[in-house]
Amino acid sequence: VSRNDQTRGYPLAFPAFTWEVRANDRNYHMQFKKKFAFCLTKKKYAGNAIKTAKYNVFTFVPLNLYEQFHRMANVYFVFVILLQTFPEISTLPWYTLLFPLSCLLTIRGLRDLIDDIGRHQSDRNINSRPCEILSGKSFHWQKWRDICVGDIVRLRKENFVPADMLLLCSSEPSSLCYVETADIDGETNLKFRQALLATHQELVSEESMAAFDGEVICEEPNSRMHSFTGTLEWRGETYSLDSERILLRGCKLRNTDVCYGLVIYAGFDSKIMRNCGKIKRKKTKLDCMMDRLVIIVSVVQTPPALVHLTWGCSQVFS
Repeated sequence: VSRNDQTRGYPLAFPAFTWEVRANDRNYHMQFKKKFAFCLTKKKYAGNAIKTAKYNVFTFVPLNLYEQFHRMANVYFVFVILLQTFPEISTLPWYTLLFPLSCLLTIRGLRDLIDDIGRHQSDRNINSRPCEILSGKSFHWQKWRDICVGDIVRLRKENFVPADMLLLCSSEPSSLCYVETADIDGETNLKFRQALLATHQELVSEESMAAFDGEVICEEPNSRMHSFTGTLEWRGETYSLDSERILLRGCKLRNTDVCYGLVIYAGFDSKIMRNCGKIKRKKTKLDCMMDRLVIIVSVVQTPPALVHLTWGCSQVFS
C-alpha cells in the first residue's frame, strides 16, 4: 500500500496504530511518557533490561512476611500468642509459642531468599549478554540491557535474539533468516523469516544502515506470540508487516551467518515477557487444606470462648 493509494481514496487495510518506532532515533522515543499509577508516569518505551526477581534488599522482609501471613495457620499462631500475654487466661509463657513460629518463618524466608538470589543471578546473566548495536556509523559491542527501541542490532549465527525486532536484511539470498524457537514454544524445527524486498536491496552496508530512517507504526505491545500487524513507512512508501517479518526475543539464529534487525519491542514489552506475567505466590493443596481447617477450628472455638468470657465477666461483677 503506497501513499498514492491513500490519496486516491483506497481504504487502508490496517486499523489506527499508536506504537511508533523511528529507526536510529533514541531521542524521539525518550520524550514519550505514560501513566501507570495515580499521577505517576514512566517511559512509554521500555528499556531492554528485565527483572524477574521478587525482592530487593529493602522489600524482602516486609513482602516475605506479608506473603507468609497469607497462611491462616500463621495468623492463628499469632492470635494465640497474643492471648497468652494476658496472665488471667495464659496457660504457657507467650515466648514458648513465639520461638517455634519464629523458626518456621525464618526457614521459609531463607528458602524464598535462596530462590530469589537465583532469579537475580539469572537476570544479571541475561542482561549482560553481549550484542552488536549500531552507534553512529558503525556497530559496537554492548550488552542486552543497553538496547533501546529504534536501535539496529546485528546478530550472528547461534546468537539469541535480544528483543522483538523487524528483520531488515540478512546474509542469505532474498534476506531469508532461519530461527529456532525452542525457548518460546518448545519446537526444535527451524522456522524462516524474510525481510522486505526494499530493505533487502537498499540496506547493504553499515553506512546505509546508519542512514536508515524508516518508521514502523504498529500495534501496542501484547502477548500474542504468532500475531503482528503494522506498517513500515520509508522514502514515501508504506509497506505492510506481519509476523513473518519479525524476530522474537528468545529465538536462536540458525543456518544464517549475519542478520540485521530494528528493535520494535524491548524488555517487558516483548511478547515472550508479556506471556510470562507476574510471579504469583505459590500455594500447595496442603496449604489450602490447612487454611480451611484453621478457619473451621476458629469458627468452632469462637462461640464457646465468647460464652465463657461472658460467664466469667458476670461472675466477676456479681
